[in-house]
Amino acid sequence: MTEVGFYHLTRTGPDQALPALLGRTMAAGERAVVRVASDARVAALDEALWASQDPDWLPHGTARTGHAGLQPIWLTTFAENPNGARFLFVLDGLACADLLAWTRVFDLFDGRDEAAVAAARARWTAAKALGAGLAYWQQTERGWAKKG
Repeated sequence: MTEVGFYHLTRTGPDQALPALLGRTMAAGERAVVRVASDARVAALDEALWASQDPDWLPHGTARTGHAGLQPIWLTTFAENPNGARFLFVLDGLACADLLAWTRVFDLFDGRDEAAVAAARARWTAAKALGAGLAYWQQTERGWAKKG
């Protein structure tokens, strides 16, 4: 069963929260696809991941760099899985039509934006209707706290 975690960002934006989550993914021996809304976001995340200090090594690729099958983390705007990942990270409020194709989905949303929160609630309802397992995580001063 697909496990969908909704990550309510209250202290940082996704560019700051994502590296730690990807680091845990890699430490668990998993691969990831990170899906965003635009090529500009792919470029910004590409730079942010290379500049990450914690963890300081997040090997990844994009369509521009190629070699998708060799990349532990793949950044994209498309509904694709070219690196054989089981984990999907969804940013920018994107809906995920292929939700059940993944083992885990991480839906990161900005809790400081009411429209983003309302859209996340709609995605929660859609994931629940598909029968996915759901978890809600809220960002705290010490990291993530599972709620409900």
